[in-house]
Amino acid sequence: MQGSANLNVMLKAARKAGRLLLKDFGEVENLQVSMKGAGDFVSRADIAAEKALKAELTGARPNYGWAAEEGGEEPGTDPTRRWIVDPLDGTTNFLHGLPHWAVSVALEHKGEVVAGVIHDPVRDETFFAEKGAGAWMNDRRLRVSARNRMIEAIFATGLPFGGRADLPETLQDLARLLPACAGVRRWGSAALDLAYVAAGRYDGFWERRLNAWDLAAGILIVREAGGLVEPLRKDGDILGDGEVIAANEAMFDKFARVIRNEA
Repeated sequence: MQGSANLNVMLKAARKAGRLLLKDFGEVENLQVSMKGAGDFVSRADIAAEKALKAELTGARPNYGWAAEEGGEEPGTDPTRRWIVDPLDGTTNFLHGLPHWAVSVALEHKGEVVAGVIHDPVRDETFFAEKGAGAWMNDRRLRVSARNRMIEAIFATGLPFGGRADLPETLQDLARLLPACAGVRRWGSAALDLAYVAAGRYDGFWERRLNAWDLAAGILIVREAGGLVEPLRKDGDILGDGEVIAANEAMFDKFARVIRNEA
């Protein structure tokens, strides 16, 4: 697929950060790690990856704004566009030597995500999309799964850790969903969860209390692969609230009714 100039900048930046992270992942035992809070670690590798992304993205588009996990938010001289970046989604996996983590880069224009890249360096899989141009993984067009029976479907979520307040809600979700489906997975990277919905590997995904940089690229990739993405609360704001529900079109209503407790 021939992408726009902006998408090519994003792909180059994500792959460059991925190479840095992969090198550090090979020496994960030697990483110097500082604690940022219960269950929320930040590593030297994470910060180095964000610096590489920022140098590449702001070097190519110095007037765009910036929002990222480590570096916070910076307005650009162009107020209509900003990069939304997670240099390492799945930090806890990374620090435990688990090979399931990704680099996520999104471009927002006038409040709407118009391009997204999720790069998995370990598997050399790069998921990407531009608004109106479909979703891709490397050189393959992506489509969400065609399953329409809940009992045959696999869903993904994140489980609250470290005493987070949303644990009771998530346990109630699981109590309703598990008897109705083929399984629930918790692999520790929201960006890859959404990419896997787009690729048809998962049939749906939901989670609460995420950040914009966890979600921005993935929600566009799912939509461009033919999936539906909505706020958990129908009147909500996905990026603002950090709550999302996504699935293929055939399954969405049934899945959403269970998660929203409307069944």
